[in-house]
Amino acid sequence: MDAPPGERVALVDLLDRLLAGGVVLAGDLVISIAEVDLVRVSLHALITSIREESAADGEAP
Repeated sequence: MDAPPGERVALVDLLDRLLAGGVVLAGDLVISIAEVDLVRVSLHALITSIREESAADGEAP
């Protein structure tokens, strides 16, 4: 279900595609004055959807 180049994709469709496979976010933010680091923030996150599988023996989760 790939959109041709130049065709617009709805945000909800884009999020659905990303969450189906998972997204890894990583980033660093450093605020410094005169080459002295004042604030350092690191972000590492894995975002994915969780699908509940039905129990093999028929029991409800």
